[in-house]
Amino acid sequence: MQSYTKGLLLPIERKSVEPMAARLAPGKVRQMHQSLHHIVAEAAWSDAALLGEVRRQVLPAMTRKQSLAAWIVDDTGFPKKGTHSVGVTRQYCGQLGKQENCRVAVSVSLATEQASLPVAYRLYLPEIWAPQDPARRKPAGIPQEVRFQTKPEMALDQIRLLVEEDVPRAAVLADAAYGNDTGFREGLEELGLSYCGGVQSSTSVWPPGVAPLPPKVRSRTGRPPKLLRQDERHHPVSVKDLALCLSKADLRRVSWREGTRGTMHSRFAALRVRAAHRDEKRSRRRPEQWLLIEWPKAEKEPTKYWLSNLPALLNRRKLVATAKLRWRIERDYEELKQELGLGHFEGRNWRGFHHHASLCIAAYGFLVVERCLFSPAPDSPPLRAADLRFHLPRLPHGAKPRGAAG
Repeated sequence: MQSYTKGLLLPIERKSVEPMAARLAPGKVRQMHQSLHHIVAEAAWSDAALLGEVRRQVLPAMTRKQSLAAWIVDDTGFPKKGTHSVGVTRQYCGQLGKQENCRVAVSVSLATEQASLPVAYRLYLPEIWAPQDPARRKPAGIPQEVRFQTKPEMALDQIRLLVEEDVPRAAVLADAAYGNDTGFREGLEELGLSYCGGVQSSTSVWPPGVAPLPPKVRSRTGRPPKLLRQDERHHPVSVKDLALCLSKADLRRVSWREGTRGTMHSRFAALRVRAAHRDEKRSRRRPEQWLLIEWPKAEKEPTKYWLSNLPALLNRRKLVATAKLRWRIERDYEELKQELGLGHFEGRNWRGFHHHASLCIAAYGFLVVERCLFSPAPDSPPLRAADLRFHLPRLPHGAKPRGAAG
């Protein structure tokens, strides 16, 4: 495991088993290749135990100077050819920005203002890999207990485990793929968690000061009505329609952090509304929550929407800063893929996919701890894997290890 993790931190182009073995042990490539392959693809160690230990070691360093700010939910795609590798099917791949053959993993990261770390990570298994197809599942080594779940359901399960392990709580942040799911938001509320989730422009809400009509008056016979009502004059609207009714005074310029090109800012409106999904099947009104709308001055209509159950007294700048903190997950994935080879695993089985990712996260956790040991100047670049120096065997003159690039 130490050798595998060291290989992930090496400044080599490809972080798959063969190139790492060639660089770690030039004189014993075959033996090293066999050891690395065994530990990642066959050995039955626990991913959850390793990620839990990484979290216990890294979180204190992250929160030494800053408090925990968010739990960030997201997913990432890995383009993959063929149909036999576990989880591969034609689906949307964020890395490519289109539908393509790939596999997707769902994760939850803990984040402060300056650092973040994935602490839960699992492969999304499309319905085509359902238990009814054992001929596909058995060669990939998929455990029997693994069933199809939507991505929001997977994320909610990961969050429940973190709550059970008493991980310090913070607001859950997610994009519209998760925040638009009413069951996901309600699940977070049941766990007592605050959230700020992106939603689509078609999401329906009750405008400020408006709520669903109470149940009908009880008649002389039959059961008393319990369900909320709406009619042609009293009904919810989409968040986009509500935003288009706003005046210029409702939109304010808000800045939330310093970026590489200066202070990041935009125009935002913050309204207190009630979500309206299937109110006609409910007997109680939903509580009021924040609807945050981003409408850049150069755009003809709003670009982003969020629903949040953060406190009603929260000021607009803090609300915006919390919603925008989700950008940190993009940095996690960028560094995990570009610096540590998260997407370089070439195996096909379930165990290998998760073992490789867990060891990548362990290596990333090491980098996070190193960064937290000091406060770099604002314009200094972050510590990268390529900045590290390891003692490695010297290559014989003219040697070209098997699998090495020309």
